[in-house]
Amino acid sequence: MGPVPTAERSVGGIDELTSRRDLLLRYRAYRRGQAARLVHMLPRDAIRPLYRRACEEASHRPTDDPLALLTGYCERLLPLPPFEAWLEDLVLHPDAHLRDMDESAQAPSADAPSTVEARSLTAGGLRWTASLCSFRDQGAWRAFITFRSEDSEHQHRTAPIFCERDPAELRERFLSFESATLEAFLRSSLP
Repeated sequence: MGPVPTAERSVGGIDELTSRRDLLLRYRAYRRGQAARLVHMLPRDAIRPLYRRACEEASHRPTDDPLALLTGYCERLLPLPPFEAWLEDLVLHPDAHLRDMDESAQAPSADAPSTVEARSLTAGGLRWTASLCSFRDQGAWRAFITFRSEDSEHQHRTAPIFCERDPAELRERFLSFESATLEAFLRSSLP
């Protein structure tokens, strides 16, 4: 019989095995979401002058997506926190970030899910990170679990196995799992 599996919760879904790439993707989504909210709040007569300035700034970068051009311009205008400040806030206030994600028009999709929480798991003599990856689909939040061992960048994942009303419920359910449950999901995802 192998070592007894153990699981530990990370703070705000971030632990030492959470990749910087995953966090940067989530930060970029946050920035785009804030800019999109600004665009949706603007009165119609304020959009044209703003769009004109965005076109002038981007004259050397043609685009087929006027809304993406305007949103990108607004993203640079907003006084958004730098990555490190955002990351510190994510660790201190993970539930607020989940609420923000739930209310965003730019919610994660099946093609670009967001990591909501991560836990460490020791199984089979290896340390793994189990990450809960969520996305909004047809009015519900769905999620799957990815597993990455400490000695490999290769990930294994489950099928979408969760369906809840909001990402906080997904996170709560994931955190309620005992170590043996996470190990069972890990085994089911291995080839």
